[in-house]
Amino acid sequence: MESESTTSSAQVNGNLAQTVADLSKHMLELDEDDDLEVFIQDALINQYKLEEQDIKDVFITVDCPENHVTSIETFVTYRVITKTTRSEFDSSEYEVRRRYQDFLWLKGKLEEAHPTLIINPLPEKFVMKGMMERFNDDFIETRRKALHKFVNRIADHPILSFNEDFKVFLTAQAWELASHKKQGPGLLSRMGETVRAVAASVRGVQNRPEEFTAMNDYVETFGQKMGMLDKIAQRIVKEQKAPVSTDIVEYLEGMKECGPVYTLWSGSEDQLVEPLKAIAGCIDNCCKVTEEQVAGLSENQVPILHEYVLCAETLKAVLRRRDNIQAEYESKVDALASKKADKENLKHTDLSFVFGGFLGKNTEEAKQQKEQRLDCEMKELKEEIGRLEDKVECANNTLKVDWERWKRNMQGDVKSAFVDMADTNMNYYKKVCAKNRGFPSMKL
Repeated sequence: MESESTTSSAQVNGNLAQTVADLSKHMLELDEDDDLEVFIQDALINQYKLEEQDIKDVFITVDCPENHVTSIETFVTYRVITKTTRSEFDSSEYEVRRRYQDFLWLKGKLEEAHPTLIINPLPEKFVMKGMMERFNDDFIETRRKALHKFVNRIADHPILSFNEDFKVFLTAQAWELASHKKQGPGLLSRMGETVRAVAASVRGVQNRPEEFTAMNDYVETFGQKMGMLDKIAQRIVKEQKAPVSTDIVEYLEGMKECGPVYTLWSGSEDQLVEPLKAIAGCIDNCCKVTEEQVAGLSENQVPILHEYVLCAETLKAVLRRRDNIQAEYESKVDALASKKADKENLKHTDLSFVFGGFLGKNTEEAKQQKEQRLDCEMKELKEEIGRLEDKVECANNTLKVDWERWKRNMQGDVKSAFVDMADTNMNYYKKVCAKNRGFPSMKL
């Protein structure tokens, strides 16, 4: 079995090497006038072909949560075990401990490196009122499952799984990870990026492609529908688990109280002992089966629905980042047009240099100096526009391909969730009928 896995991994690495060689050859053959879009699209298509081979070479497990109490804070860490056959890893197995903040750091680094790739969301950082306590065992287990799914979705991604920060996250010990985090961009650099992003978002996009407008509309509708489904599912779980008021006891709690009542009653009625005990047994069976149904709903269906509620916000953020890249490109194009207009105006007037003439300056010389300065600025802008044009094209193609990949995964997950829910309900009614099959035939 191990030899087959090694052979499969070798085949993948061989295919990857051949793909890289083909792309390098193709890039060298490009003429200066060739459109870069062709090369970008070919690169993306070849990258995603690896995914379709359906060969997994990174296996990650998140388990064994531990509480840590220090003089400053209390937190939970999780064991992360990685097994891989990739050659870029120095070992085939790693075991590290990570806390929630480390997962949050990883997500931020992936978004920074790949702004238009869709990275599945992490579970919420804060626990809102009415939900489980932060260090409650159920809450920790729910978060562990979500973190396990998060890192495995990254490991399954054909691009994100090769990110260097992801490798460090999986392999570095705690002190090594802390040192690696400090190597990131400084505060001023991050502030500059934030200011540019805010400026781009305020300016907005002038000519957003129709397909991305359609994506925005889809995400809005998707978020509303998933939010409604999530609320309904959580309400079902809440109503079946606990009473909603002091006067009305819900179905499950009521059954738990009724069973012992019939058992006690049977002790005082000699002629009704068997029927009353049968009723008590029937209620107890229904209670156990209902608990199983609620547990299945809360452990399987609710997390999937809630994950895609959070994913709707993630998609909005990805589309905003794509818009910011295009907005930055459009601002440079507008700046170049403005510079060209200024240069054109120099040919028709020199009124702006009249004041300089009073100071003894040669207006023609000043005019030439400004024209040279404009030429220099226009040259820089053209270079910047060329770079941003490639960046926009790459961002668009990356998002389009990853969007299709995300939709396939989403449709499979949601379909599986509802099919499982239907199976759970069918099994619930079958079990109830099977356990109570003899009850109607009893005679009092």
